Amino acid sequence: MSKRKKVIVLSCMIALLVTTAVLNFVLSSSVVGNNGVEAVATANYFTEMKSTRNSSRSKQLEQIDEIISSASAADETKAEALAMKLKLSEISEKENLLENLIKSKGYNEVAVTIGMTSDNVSVIVRDSDFSQEDAVLIYSICANEVNATPENVYIQSIS
Repeated sequence: MSKRKKVIVLSCMIALLVTTAVLNFVLSSSVVGNNGVEAVATANYFTEMKSTRNSSRSKQLEQIDEIISSASAADETKAEALAMKLKLSEISEKENLLENLIKSKGYNEVAVTIGMTSDNVSVIVRDSDFSQEDAVLIYSICANEVNATPENVYIQSIS
């Protein structure tokens, strides 16, 4: 390739990079510029997530209660349903405990979900300046309270 073609290609790449940076800045500042709207949207996210989780659990518990109270269900099926109900109760308690402990460390909004069939723990916090120290703090809480291992803890920050 000739020197002239290299200069043209390099110039085009720089122009694209600059255009991308400018668009990124303009678009991100227009989203962040509406602080009131963004705060409401984030708060609604946490409220909606917890509401969805609770309604889903309520439906699961209703179905389990139907199986337990059913006269036609086998004893083995009833025992499995009872074990599942106990597991759901334990998971709910652990999620509430983790949320309260993480909130006590200064995070305003926290949502925790623990897997029913896995050992995964997902933590979503609202923090505009989330750092690695914050992640370590949240992980240590999860490890101490629910014996979560690093590969099973997922932490996400929303600003």
